[in-house]
Amino acid sequence: MTTKSLSSFIRASLLMLVLAALTSACGGNHRNQPYYEAQEPSEFFEDGKSSRPLVPNTVAQGQLRDDAHLYTGKQNGEDVTTFPFPVTEAVVRRGQQQYNAHCLPCHGFTGEGNGMIVRRGYSKPTSYHQQQLRAQPHGHYFDVITNGWGAMPSYADQVQPRDRWAIIAYIRALQMSQGADVKTLPVEERQRLDNPPTPATEGEGGGE
Repeated sequence: MTTKSLSSFIRASLLMLVLAALTSACGGNHRNQPYYEAQEPSEFFEDGKSSRPLVPNTVAQGQLRDDAHLYTGKQNGEDVTTFPFPVTEAVVRRGQQQYNAHCLPCHGFTGEGNGMIVRRGYSKPTSYHQQQLRAQPHGHYFDVITNGWGAMPSYADQVQPRDRWAIIAYIRALQMSQGADVKTLPVEERQRLDNPPTPATEGEGGGE
């Protein structure tokens, strides 16, 4: 073995010994550190608790919520009058699904406030079709869904922010359906209103 080869071999051997020592030391520390059960006291921390509090202002990944329009329904402290994203047919359909799941029992199918539990004695909510609610900005509805209003509790835990906006879009559709000007409808829709389908009579449709 040449002098150069011997020198390289010695350096490699020393490096391996150092790495082995470091690995052994780390493994020992890992094995010897204390393990705590949930809520178990600890003598290591000054407050005597093994469970550590979150660092102040910690935000979970994906939960920054820095879009005030989307997550609060307000801008500069005022209720917004616009939606934070385009309202498409898919959004309205999603709103209908969420409305039926969370709002229907009180507000009813058309938003008149005659849902099933109202008929069973629960406080009747204001109809969406009253002018005072028609005139409210979109942000007002978002605030009510988020924080509750009167006898209505908060739905912040049950309904995600985007779904709250979808519900609002559907409520607006309900309001339009009950107060729309027939002249603004497409021609084919007006024709359907002028000539509604005739209900099938008993026995119609063929015999056995």
